[in-house]
Amino acid sequence: MHKKIQYDVAIVGAGLAGISAALELLEQNLKIAIIDRDSEENFGGLAMNSLGGMTLVNTPIQRLNGIHDSPETALRDWQSFAQFPDSDSWPKQWAELYVNRSVDDIYNWLRPKGIKFFPIPHWVERGESGDGNSLPRYHIIWGTGQHLMRTLINELKQHAKAANLTCLFNHKVESLLLQNQSISGVRGCLEESGQEFEIDAPIVVLASGGINGDINRVKQEWDKSWGKAPEHILNGAHKYADGTVHDAVEKINGKVTNLHQMWNYAAGIHHPDPHIPKEGLSLIPPKSALWLDATGKRFGPTPLVTGFDTHLICKRIAQDPYGYSWQVMNWKIALKEIAVSGAESNPAFRDRKIFQLVREISMGNHRLLQSLVDTCEDVVIANNLEELVDKMNHLNANSQSVGRGCVDLATIRQSIQRYDEQIELGKEFHNDEQLRRLSQVRNWRGDRSRTCKFEKILNNKSMPLVAFREFIVSRKSMGGIQTDLESRVLSSAGEPIPGLYAAGEAAGFGGGGINGLKSLEGTFISNCILNARMATRSITSQPLTP
Repeated sequence: MHKKIQYDVAIVGAGLAGISAALELLEQNLKIAIIDRDSEENFGGLAMNSLGGMTLVNTPIQRLNGIHDSPETALRDWQSFAQFPDSDSWPKQWAELYVNRSVDDIYNWLRPKGIKFFPIPHWVERGESGDGNSLPRYHIIWGTGQHLMRTLINELKQHAKAANLTCLFNHKVESLLLQNQSISGVRGCLEESGQEFEIDAPIVVLASGGINGDINRVKQEWDKSWGKAPEHILNGAHKYADGTVHDAVEKINGKVTNLHQMWNYAAGIHHPDPHIPKEGLSLIPPKSALWLDATGKRFGPTPLVTGFDTHLICKRIAQDPYGYSWQVMNWKIALKEIAVSGAESNPAFRDRKIFQLVREISMGNHRLLQSLVDTCEDVVIANNLEELVDKMNHLNANSQSVGRGCVDLATIRQSIQRYDEQIELGKEFHNDEQLRRLSQVRNWRGDRSRTCKFEKILNNKSMPLVAFREFIVSRKSMGGIQTDLESRVLSSAGEPIPGLYAAGEAAGFGGGGINGLKSLEGTFISNCILNARMATRSITSQPLTP
């Protein structure tokens, strides 16, 4: 075993929550260790490749866009989506804290560091019946999560007290140490050699992510009301987000809640160059495409349209007998509307190339679409519907990942023709819910530039046809280690465990489930910052600023 080393604070996890906590604690001249299972080259965790979207309430950017938001309005929207049960006392309190503190503790903390946001907020998760975001409040970082993380890591390395910080990579924390019922450190092993290590610290901050990187565990914790988990689920989470630390908390009588609540995505495709088994890319699905089941039948009676209720879309597809879906569109729709979540697939946004971004918005993202067609196994194109169906079925027949489901030509033709006929009638006669939603989406300028104006699928001028085969992609854990508003880990009896804190996804992004049943979106990386700052205030006994 390695020689024991003494620190003032041990932070488990080198992602956004851990780095945010370290930056705050260095200001107090504390001796800190950041401990992470991954290698140093992946410093920053999953947030490094995020799109960088944050739900923020009543920001200067909103006001400049004529959006009159308030914590009261945001909390109403949040609670409507969350559907908190009476037992979720701490998640409810965290939600209220978030809507009241998002500007002071997140937006105003990032801006002086040089972090800027796209000037128009996006309007996501509007709700199937207006029960989600009643206003646009999804702020995307100009430069994506990559710019955010590189900025914070650079600040950490250049900090005046950087000598007080030790980063231990390839170290897997497996258990928490107690002395006189208080935290005294952590124990684990080196990821590659298995050699044991032990670190003494009277304060431990758990910022190690969730459980969604372990697909077997995802299936084990799957919401029973959804039925059996789909056989084939892609992995869009961190490879080390496997719940090891959650288990360690439970072993010392800490409380872990709501692990069945997850924020997965319905439009996952196989990564063409996977770094982990079954790695998935999460499409931002085209709103003008038709969402079909494995046989070519349109989901209904209410059609699936992205941007309204991601949770419900995932549930409906997961409960379908085949557990996956198709989106069918033409080249014009794909060119204007297709996008992939994350920094990797958005170089113009990531690298802050404004002219390239404007060109892609106005002329279509030719680079991305062609890349998906050329490299992704789940994309097929054809010049007519018969050829498309043949290719879709050939893909399934030769795919080890599915092997079930056969698209019926008559069924898919009927699905598309009925939709196209509605468009031909003209806007004043539209009686299709997807078209009504497209009309409402196009009212907001943040969406209008990326949404076609009632485009028929079988439009000869917009060929070829494009079909995406899509799977559920595991992404974020919305449940986790239960914490109070100081990010202190609570025991099964509801009492703080002295010296133990949790932040970010490990804590269900606050309280063991701040989002409840479903998220307004953009409440994840932002909560990593809020949770971490609440923890450091408690550790250093700093009061909240007004």
